[in-house]
Amino acid sequence: MRKFGLIGYPLSHSFSKKFFTEKFEHEQIEGCAYELYPIADIGLFPKMISGDRELCGINVTIPYKVQVLPYLNEMDEASTEIGAVNCISIIRNESGQWLKGYNTDAYGFEESLKPLLEVHHRKALVFGDGGAAKAIKYVLNKLGISFLVVTRKPSASSILYNEVDEAMLREYTVLINTTPLGMSPDTDTYPDIPYGALNKNHVAYDLVYNPEETLFLKQVKEKGGKTKNGLEMLHLQAIRSWEIWNP
Repeated sequence: MRKFGLIGYPLSHSFSKKFFTEKFEHEQIEGCAYELYPIADIGLFPKMISGDRELCGINVTIPYKVQVLPYLNEMDEASTEIGAVNCISIIRNESGQWLKGYNTDAYGFEESLKPLLEVHHRKALVFGDGGAAKAIKYVLNKLGISFLVVTRKPSASSILYNEVDEAMLREYTVLINTTPLGMSPDTDTYPDIPYGALNKNHVAYDLVYNPEETLFLKQVKEKGGKTKNGLEMLHLQAIRSWEIWNP
């Protein structure tokens, strides 16, 4: 049996387990299983890996995307620059095991964002500066899109929501929400910006996918802008993880 899984805490629900379980069934992939590993402390990670030699690959979610780094033998270029991993390959041989970290979130975001972009989409506003924003900023740099980070609390590396005015929105036409604003059950929340300044030149991307259309996306769409939620990004990062585990 080849095992794969997800570490995080808590793990009350998981897109990844549903995705891979259905993938194994639909594609008739035999001898594989995907499990949840809700470890309460990252210090338990090495024992978990060494204790089950059938484990071949691990996805990583909050709060361990950064905490797991000291336990890796190697990281790819993207995860090194981002400073976070969400995918780990486990190679075992006679001399032991080799753990390599990847960031497939960046791949998923880039591939789902690119179809929305046009020539005039050269500047972005990134709402939130938590862990989810790390991969987004990496991709924007890679695509040559300059950006400002918008946060609720003052920071040397960000601006405040009340600084986002109509003039700025005419210039910054890519809007990306990396916060939990709008996520079920708090569906009546959204990034506080002057939506009246938006038009068909704007693109809005929301990492939230439950509900399918947040108030943030709805308001941008009403002004003629293009919108996308984070579900395709999740699918793409999972597919990329599978490719890494099965080169």
